[in-house]
Amino acid sequence: MTSTIKTDVLVIGSGAAGISAAIKAAHQGHNVLVIEKDKYLGGTSAISGGWGWLPGNKQGRAQGDTREEQVAYIKALAGDSFNEEQVNSFLDGVPEAMDFFEQDADIEFHYADKAPDYQMDAPGAKVSGRAVTVAKTDARILGKDRKRMQPYLMAYTIFGYMPEIGKDMATILEANVSLKSFFYTASKLTKTWVETIFTGRSFDRTNGNAMMTRLMYAAQQQGVRLWTSTKAEEILRDEDGVVTGARISGEHSGVVEARFGVIIAAGGFSRNKEMRQQYFPHDPNGDNHTSPVIGHDGDSYFLAKPLGGHIDNSVHQPSSWGPITPFKDTLRRDTYFPHLRAFGLPGLIAVDREAQRFANESLSYHDFCIEMLKNDENREGTYAWIIADDKAMKRYGIGWAKPWPLPQALWLNDYLKKARTVEALAEKIGLPAEKLKATLEEFNKHAAIGEDPKFKRGTLPFHHFKGDMKHKPNPNLATIDKGPYYAVRIGMGDLGTYSGLAVNDRNEVLDTQGEGIPGLYAVGTAAVSVFGGGYPGYGANIGPALVFGYLAGRDIAQHAAERAGHRTAKRGITQQDLAAQTVPLNGSAEPARV
Repeated sequence: MTSTIKTDVLVIGSGAAGISAAIKAAHQGHNVLVIEKDKYLGGTSAISGGWGWLPGNKQGRAQGDTREEQVAYIKALAGDSFNEEQVNSFLDGVPEAMDFFEQDADIEFHYADKAPDYQMDAPGAKVSGRAVTVAKTDARILGKDRKRMQPYLMAYTIFGYMPEIGKDMATILEANVSLKSFFYTASKLTKTWVETIFTGRSFDRTNGNAMMTRLMYAAQQQGVRLWTSTKAEEILRDEDGVVTGARISGEHSGVVEARFGVIIAAGGFSRNKEMRQQYFPHDPNGDNHTSPVIGHDGDSYFLAKPLGGHIDNSVHQPSSWGPITPFKDTLRRDTYFPHLRAFGLPGLIAVDREAQRFANESLSYHDFCIEMLKNDENREGTYAWIIADDKAMKRYGIGWAKPWPLPQALWLNDYLKKARTVEALAEKIGLPAEKLKATLEEFNKHAAIGEDPKFKRGTLPFHHFKGDMKHKPNPNLATIDKGPYYAVRIGMGDLGTYSGLAVNDRNEVLDTQGEGIPGLYAVGTAAVSVFGGGYPGYGANIGPALVFGYLAGRDIAQHAAERAGHRTAKRGITQQDLAAQTVPLNGSAEPARV
């Protein structure tokens, strides 16, 4: 016998978008069920940096950030893909959503003194006031659900400890030049290891894990039911075409009847080979891209497709890009490292297969990858090499390969390549030696005086944010001239797709005729990006996820009431008859079963 689960709102996916929708809907007194096909909660949001790009927040307003500047900046990045309706919906929602999360959901946001927009030379760009993150959180607030949260991406931790972006990370990066920072780092690592050994996971959660811990706690407090290892197989609708729920399988199986509708927040499609082949021009064979995201295998699209849902590919970039190194770690496990900051540091450059620089290494990871795509457009494969000398390696390391005093033998495998001379390194990694020597000589000549006439590296505040602010005369530039020399190969990766389900300004999924599918919503990377293919700043995926998730959760019941009103008028049923038939809201945490 098929089990039937009754609820008001069904949310598919447990990342920032889905949980935001669930919290808001539950706060309004509705019964909410969240299903997640993974065994952990939090999705990609939980392994992210935890920032949200949210222009119009209270810090920005206090600093004089205007709506006109916000629109001008987004328009500059989106170009011909600018969607005024969606942008206005997003910007209108930011202040209200932020107030709700802070005041009603008890989310403690951190407003950084400086978090520059990624394209500081674009109209309307700001040095601060738009990107926010969530303060460090003790995971024990989740009680028995503490270990249900998605673990950190281990390659991004320092032996298990995830530095909090900001002062914590800045202090830890000084551990090999400051005794005070060394002892600070040692205390953090010791605490992490002790808690992990005795309890299975450290208590302190930072960055995306902190954000999702706070959101999950708020969901708990609102009585949201969270089911893991449970997959949505099919979206269901009635004879009028209104979405009524879903058929589910896994740890929980049966039919969910969702009185108000279904919110799809199950991510994008960058881990689906066939969809990459269709929508990522650089990956026609499905073997030229590595994605570190959780899920994102196209479920959102496949659920909506039978109802007319389709991919909106009008954005000028189909994904938010990031350079990735796939490799086997010291235990020979397959893993990857997303290079979101490393090679903006002094003493590191990126070169192509001809040993030539092709971009400003201090661009955002998204914009750098766009340049890498352009450079390799007519070549087989898309990749580059990060090159560093002994000075940079000992001081900063290269991504997963940590700096002195840690032994380099830990990293000298699939990940890091080393040679005593430039010529020997070029031979080892397959680059023309004379061209690599010439590239380094040209770069060094200008880097010695803090200049980069070729690509203007280190000339904007965002560049400096990716560098070493204590390094003079330029936080992003140093000569590369002391052997041995090192190299790490990088390829194309992503942080979530920008192409996604077509939606309207009500977050309803559109059918092939451009009409909203009643009762079906898509938020987060399940839906097309509001930024038109541009990446405005820290948290370009999470910011819209929080806002559009909130708006979908806020509006879903009202939309259902509007549909009910239209039906009564169409069928000649009186409002009194409707009221008599309406099932009272069930505010309990346990959805009713039949």
